[in-house]
Amino acid sequence: MATGAARVMAMICVSDRERARGFYRDVLGPVLGIGAPGIDHFGDQFPCGDGFIRLTALPDFTPGPHPVLGWQVDDVGAAVAGLVAKGARMLIYPGFGQDEAGIWNSPDGGARIAWFNDSEGNLLSLTEQR
Repeated sequence: MATGAARVMAMICVSDRERARGFYRDVLGPVLGIGAPGIDHFGDQFPCGDGFIRLTALPDFTPGPHPVLGWQVDDVGAAVAGLVAKGARMLIYPGFGQDEAGIWNSPDGGARIAWFNDSEGNLLSLTEQR
């Protein structure tokens, strides 16, 4: 039984903790509102919205092909532009029908989505719900 409002903590595995910390702090932080990390012996914990992103280093970590974390944003085009200006690269999947910025429009017009990798190869996403 919960004693208060639970907050989400996304657990992200990384192979290079310092490189990942820099990416989440310097690239994602200013654009997506990720705060300065708390750092301990086991990982880095960034406040984000009502929850946290926890980076944990695993030296032999290999990222998977599916998204591990995403953000719902008000304007995906502005978020993409902000991330690209900080050095992130949006992914374009051949035959998927994304625009030149890497944004995919759902067939029903209800969502616009863009995908990118973090510094460790984890797949991340941005979604604008309409």
